[in-house]
Amino acid sequence: MKVRAAVKRLCRFCKVVKRRGIVFVKCTANAKHKKRQGFSTIAEAAAVSCVHLPPPPPASCSASAATFAEDSNGGGLARDGGGATAGERNQREKGREGTNLAPEASREVHEDGKDTEEQSHCSPSWSSEGMKKFSNWPTVPQLYCKGELLGGCDIVIAMHDSGELKDVFEEHNIPLKPQGSKNEEAGQPESSTEKGGAVAEPIGLTDAQKARLESLINYSPVMVFIKGTPEEPRCGFSGKLVHILKQENIPFSSFDILSDDEVRQGLKVLSNWPSYPQLYIKGELVGGSDIVMEMHKSGELKKVLSEKGVIPKESLEDRLKSLVSSAPVMLLMKGTPDAPRCGFSSKVVNALKKKGVSFGSFDILSDEEVRQGLKTYSNWPTFPQLYYKSELIVGM
Repeated sequence: MKVRAAVKRLCRFCKVVKRRGIVFVKCTANAKHKKRQGFSTIAEAAAVSCVHLPPPPPASCSASAATFAEDSNGGGLARDGGGATAGERNQREKGREGTNLAPEASREVHEDGKDTEEQSHCSPSWSSEGMKKFSNWPTVPQLYCKGELLGGCDIVIAMHDSGELKDVFEEHNIPLKPQGSKNEEAGQPESSTEKGGAVAEPIGLTDAQKARLESLINYSPVMVFIKGTPEEPRCGFSGKLVHILKQENIPFSSFDILSDDEVRQGLKVLSNWPSYPQLYIKGELVGGSDIVMEMHKSGELKKVLSEKGVIPKESLEDRLKSLVSSAPVMLLMKGTPDAPRCGFSSKVVNALKKKGVSFGSFDILSDEEVRQGLKTYSNWPTFPQLYYKSELIVGM
């Protein structure tokens, strides 16, 4: 793919690189302009001219921007109006640690000069919080196909295991690269799709099946349906969910869905949730590992459990103690590390990142009770507040 074709007025020293959803332009003949602005849309890039040499580029570089747009769409990437793209497959391979790129990272990735046709990432202007509001989906990563949200990691993996993900791409005329026989490594295919790879249409449940599933769901106040057992999980996501529950000292019961395919398939229909693990509290579906992990980080999980009477309701002081000790280095700030909501919070975040310090964070704007309680708890009236091993070390 010739990304250069999108930009008309360039000298022979200019480079145009499409990387992670951004079109970068730089002129290697002039050190001052080695790093040029990234453009989030084709139209913006096509309007640029090299500041080093005024003459127009050779004819080979004067193709229209439409050529570039057609090539990029051929790679199966869906873009929204802000230039964000849907290629987040490699985030799962990197530990599912989020989809945002800091501005510094976005500026560096184009230096290698390699084009990317299949995978792309949100522009720095997008934050994970913004994507959650935009999509009305509570976690990241998020996978989009031709502008339509397919779901988070749990759902995409389940679709991959069952063959449905491939069907969706084929329906949208998205070409797929031969990957060999790697499907077996990701997980066992569902029994209904082993032969043809297509997902069977949901079938209705009999009264007996519904009664059995509802009995299992309500077997314990906190019930998890996982692959394997709590002692020996058979998939990473089941292991993460079990770890969270154990870390919070939450009593729970479990069911191994690999031991009973009728339960495995039937629960997807009953709960209208296509993947595992699944967490239920007092008979109500909470979600998969992505959602539970997000609730755990925000403190929402304990709040739900206490509201439903599963665990004693925490006092504000106990909640604050738990919050400031949730990470060795804990920052109570306005906003998030990706999108600080005040200058002081931004300064502390940048200082920690510059030093390579790993830290947890909590947005005090999301919980007024915590915001006011911390002022008394720490005897410090302003934010941000930085704690090390539960003790306040920096306040602003």
